[in-house]
Amino acid sequence: MMTVHEVSRLTGVSIRTLQYYDRIGLLPPAAYSGAGYRLYDDASLGRLQQILLFRELEFPLREIKAILQNPDYDRDAALAQQIELLTLRRAHLDNVISFARGLRQTGGENMDFSAFDTKEMDAYAAEVKRKWGNTDAYREFSEKSKGRTPQTEEALGRGLMLLFADFGKVRDADPACEQAQDLVRRLQAYITEHYYRCTPEILRSLGETYGAGGAFTENIDKAGGEGTAAFAAQAIALYCGS
Repeated sequence: MMTVHEVSRLTGVSIRTLQYYDRIGLLPPAAYSGAGYRLYDDASLGRLQQILLFRELEFPLREIKAILQNPDYDRDAALAQQIELLTLRRAHLDNVISFARGLRQTGGENMDFSAFDTKEMDAYAAEVKRKWGNTDAYREFSEKSKGRTPQTEEALGRGLMLLFADFGKVRDADPACEQAQDLVRRLQAYITEHYYRCTPEILRSLGETYGAGGAFTENIDKAGGEGTAAFAAQAIALYCGS
């Protein structure tokens, strides 16, 4: 495990940026120390690499978050597309540099603007977004998050964690009890209101993610106490009829 300071030194990403990525749910830490400090594992660093590659390609953070949350997201396939996009970008920059050098040699008499054409690069980037974001949930998420301030995103994230804190208060009960099932209904309604329509299929998938270990489980357990994520996952599975 690495601390946020160590990750910052290793990657060059500022501590403030890493903290912000956590607050908006883009890069949650793998765990927290006993003193409450963020800790990152190899999986976290791999996710950060994906984020930085998309950032190099100027993808907005909200689109990166939606892409990485897509259950069909394939890291290897996305990496191949990122390489292709970066290659196109390098070729574009080489053309612009050559054009600028030519202007310098000719004294600025060249009226050719083809070096600034980004249609091929833009089309490929659009295809990447369509591939990983071509779901109703993605489109609804993009629409609802449009224009939100970072403060609003953080407040919504806190609201979600408060719900999991309520799950934690009943985690020793039967996940089939009315109180637990009511919390599942509240969770589904919250996601639908603020992010995208949380269908039973999406809710079931989310529940499996919550209980599968890693950053989601750690964060939910931090909000509600150890075992909260597993309890929420069981309650969701029962609610969805699994």
